[in-house]
Amino acid sequence: MVIFLASVIMYLLLVWSGGSIPLNEVVIAIALGGIITYACRSWSPGLYRMTALRPDRWFKLLAFIFGPFLWGMTKANFDVAYRVITGKINPGIVRVQTSLKNVYAMTMLANSITLTPGTLTVEVDQESGTYYIHWINIKNVEPSGKDIYGSFEDWAKKVVEE
Repeated sequence: MVIFLASVIMYLLLVWSGGSIPLNEVVIAIALGGIITYACRSWSPGLYRMTALRPDRWFKLLAFIFGPFLWGMTKANFDVAYRVITGKINPGIVRVQTSLKNVYAMTMLANSITLTPGTLTVEVDQESGTYYIHWINIKNVEPSGKDIYGSFEDWAKKVVEE
């Protein structure tokens, strides 16, 4: 229902020119909304759930963004600035295993890692939950997730999987 409504509203906003919207445009919007909804559900059955609309998840996401993520990004910016000025870098790609099972939680973690300066998610193996991360300063050849991204994995579980 969310995909249908979003598609219809988006189409109507695109054709709206400030006046009234002709009836034929409304009919086209409804038809396209139905087609898009059917296509999305057939491409990814079971993927579209209403849990993303729960207010508690949005509050947890905001708490993550303005709490640990902002703090982690601030620390990483200072660390990268220090490494650029001093030239003390030891870059490389490391492998980290996570316990995340949900594809949305895995995506949230990968994006959080990539948005934090000094790290870049290169690849994610969804089957095993393994992340390959380019890290600007490898301190340990086999680091734990906490070494690289701190509490981001725990927050991905709280926001998406719980």
